[in-house]
Amino acid sequence: MADLRGKAVAVGKGSSSHANLLAQLDKSGLKPSDVKLVFLQPADALSAFNQHQADAWAIWDPYTAQAEQQIAVRSIAEATGVTNGDWLGVAADPALADPKRNTALSDLLVRYEKAVQWARAHPQEWAQSYSAAVGLDPQVAAVAANRSLRLPTELSDDLVASEQKLADLFAASGQIQSSPRFTNWVDRRFNEVLRPNLIS
Repeated sequence: MADLRGKAVAVGKGSSSHANLLAQLDKSGLKPSDVKLVFLQPADALSAFNQHQADAWAIWDPYTAQAEQQIAVRSIAEATGVTNGDWLGVAADPALADPKRNTALSDLLVRYEKAVQWARAHPQEWAQSYSAAVGLDPQVAAVAANRSLRLPTELSDDLVASEQKLADLFAASGQIQSSPRFTNWVDRRFNEVLRPNLIS
């Protein structure tokens, strides 16, 4: 990461990869101003990266797997151990206040959890389905599908603190005006429903 000083890095503005990039730079002792951020959506970033208009590309699967198949690249940083690496589900306050919708949300999370467990137990079938659904080459889809499977994670204090750090980094980089207090947006009511199969 330190070798990126002065280099152009393609990234989707405000994306999870943007957050990961800010965290990676911070971990390496660099500031966003130490690199040239080139804000591009994935398809445009792939083209720019392939044509050497960007020195690095911060991206997520299946685009990572696609780049690995099409271009001579190497991964220099992963979210694991730097950010929580997960997406967060969101629900509106009215939905959470409505008992029927609340029950439906709980059921959706349990179904998602079971679907991930099935996909992990049946990687070839999952990769074929994923390939057909997203229109990717089966080999690319197999890598992306299996690498991206994540079981729900408990909304622990550590996870909330990780998200707060990302919000702080976005604010420090000038991408947002100020850092919100992330804990104010967290609702832990579904932890109990999912806890029997949660990952740490």
